[in-house]
Amino acid sequence: MRLPNIVPCLIVALLSATTYTSLADAAADNANARFDVTKQFRKDSQAKPGQYELVTAKEAWKTSETAIIVCDMWDLHHCFNAVQRVGELVPRMNKVLEHARTQGVLIIHAPSDCMDFYKDHPGRALAQAAPKAANLPKDIGAWCYKIPEEEKGKYPIDQSDGGEDDDPKEHAQWAEKLKEMGRNPRAPWKRQHEGLVIRDGDPISASGVEIWNMFEARGIKNVILLGVHTNMCILGRPFGLRRMASNGKNVVLMRDMTDTMYNPKMEPYVSHFKGTELIIEYIEKYVCPTITSDQVIGGNVFRFKGDEEK
Repeated sequence: MRLPNIVPCLIVALLSATTYTSLADAAADNANARFDVTKQFRKDSQAKPGQYELVTAKEAWKTSETAIIVCDMWDLHHCFNAVQRVGELVPRMNKVLEHARTQGVLIIHAPSDCMDFYKDHPGRALAQAAPKAANLPKDIGAWCYKIPEEEKGKYPIDQSDGGEDDDPKEHAQWAEKLKEMGRNPRAPWKRQHEGLVIRDGDPISASGVEIWNMFEARGIKNVILLGVHTNMCILGRPFGLRRMASNGKNVVLMRDMTDTMYNPKMEPYVSHFKGTELIIEYIEKYVCPTITSDQVIGGNVFRFKGDEEK
């Protein structure tokens, strides 16, 4: 639904006064709703110094204190293979979002660089309406390239080429197609993938400040990041894993609902999906724990069609 251009500013003003009171009331109604997660992380092994052991921990989260951020699930991308993998993620991701939403989890859609497309959307106004948080962290509006914990380890993949894993001929054909569509072949995204459903009450924001304000207004303590790409936007965005972890949120990556930008022709010369695994292991060591989608909706862990190594 698109609103007349004169409406959004008025909506923001009205929402600032009333919406977050209503949200607090809704959260109170769901105060006893919980779901169980099993967090996976890696810690230094006491038996084998210098090595890491896999550890799990079960927690029961209040749904009213939990949010999911859908990171950069764009409609198009300069890497053709990345577009195909996003398309594979969408059906399962929709199931995760729908189920979590019905349980009282806040769903935030964060397609960076695409806010113009949503400028008249009620979800955009909802994000802008959150009152300024009293504890707004320093640099919450900026990209985060590294946190101190990462100094302990070595980054596992070489992504200096941008991570495109397309066949060169196929990539050139895709770039030409993007031009024909009137898109910039290097940055063709305009909106979130059309297959991902945005419901009433879902905020839309790619601002670390706005998202933090919403978290504080709603009493959000637990944050799940899903989307793409793990080694870039998921880690580094102002609302990404590094910022959430370093500022005290109980943040996790949903590790089977993500993908990397990694080219197997670059070090360490492993498959694309193995590159994703290496990044996930790195995150579990130095940034935050991970969970999987089956913990929310049941069934099996999601796997891409081409991932035959597991």
